[in-house]
Parts: sequence; structure tokens; C-alpha cells
Amino acid sequence: MPFMASPSPASSPSLPPRVRVAAYVIRRHPSPALLVFDQPAFPEAGTQVPAGGVAPGEDPERAVLREVAEETGLTGARVVRRIAVDGRPHPETGQPRLTTYLLLEAPPEGPEEWEHRVDGDGGDAGMRFVCRFVPLPLAHPLADAQDAHLRRVDQGRAAQREAAGRGRPDEARPLS
Repeated sequence: MPFMASPSPASSPSLPPRVRVAAYVIRRHPSPALLVFDQPAFPEAGTQVPAGGVAPGEDPERAVLREVAEETGLTGARVVRRIAVDGRPHPETGQPRLTTYLLLEAPPEGPEEWEHRVDGDGGDAGMRFVCRFVPLPLAHPLADAQDAHLRRVDQGRAAQREAAGRGRPDEARPLS
């Protein structure tokens, strides 16, 4: 069946959500850092974590490893656990989305910063991503409030930051 554009949310209030995953890839050595990227061709997209759609029949753990590899070239990451499920709509289109955030552990070796060009023939083939590990806690928020659940990564560290008055409240709530 050929791809068909979804109707706008305004014309279809019962539009099913786009099922997605987002990756909090953490490298713990020498100190905790989060994998993020920028797209030089689309600077308005802002700094993001790897994220994308889940294929029919694909589980979130497999999808998140695929998205991390596609967007950053990083392989060898290990899924630790699911963090939250977020039901915020797309910020520009209003299209419903259901995003599962997962915690991944990055291999301790490898560069701190690199450039990756997407291979294949998918929708982002040829896109260039500038990837890097940034220290935690983040100095600046991520695009599309992708950092909303980051404090759930390490509950003990988050509680210490909040007690010290440096915690940042969630911008989105996980679904129950």
C-alpha cells in the first residue's frame, strides 16, 4: 500500500498517535554525559537526542537501538530500561504522538564528538548529524522538551540536585 499523508488533527480528532522512541544514551566515564546531536542543514530543529518511529511489530528496545545507530552511527549501546511514556503532540503539527523514552548505556570508549551521515534510502538518507556527549546535568534544554524525563535517569542524583535547588521540573508528564 502506498504511503498516504495523515489528515490534520483538526480534521480528524481520533487520529491515532505516531508511536515513537527517544534515547537517553549515557556515557558514564569519565563523568556522566548524554549523547545529543545537531543537524547543520536544519539549525532550527535544535539540539536533540536520537528519536524516531517504531515500525509495526517492532518493540521499543529494538527500535531505539536502530534509531541510535541510524542517526548517530553509534553501535554497541545497551538498553538499560524504559524511563517514561510521553503523550505530548508534535509541537508544530499538533499530530498525536506516543513516545517511549529509554535509557541506554554507551560504550566507555569512542570519541566525544563526531559527524555522521545517514546511509540507506530512508527519509533521512544523506542527512548530516553532528553528534557529541554533553555533561550532565545539561546546561541548556533540548529541543521539543526531549529532556523532560532526563531526571528519571538517576533518581539519586536527581534528588540531590533538586535538594540543592538546581533541579528542573518536568515539562511533560509520563502517562500511567
